Amino acid sequence: MARILVAEDEAAVREFVSRALTHHGHEVTTADDGAAALLLLQNEKPFDLLLTDIVMPVMDGIALALKVGKEFPDLRILMMTGYAAERQRAYNLDLLIHDVIAKPFTLDEICEKVAETLTF
Repeated sequence: MARILVAEDEAAVREFVSRALTHHGHEVTTADDGAAALLLLQNEKPFDLLLTDIVMPVMDGIALALKVGKEFPDLRILMMTGYAAERQRAYNLDLLIHDVIAKPFTLDEICEKVAETLTF
């Protein structure tokens, strides 16, 4: 299937998403903030998708998406957030990201949105 990098600072959400996507056959790597995710992107073999939270310490998802857009223009980006105001900030990145999924989401919802992003 796909190599997916999940950047999420909340351990429970990170684990939930990782397990869900692994169960659907994807190879998942996780990072607990945007800076760690950027290091993985720069030092690992290429990923097919970056699934990132918007609100994170060190480097948030918006800053991460802007860096990734410049350094890895072919990488698909899907964002997630529990904050309505942050969701609006992400929509200003229409050319860089595929979509924003609102938390909380179900296992089926995140897997469907990932599948949609990968086939877009």
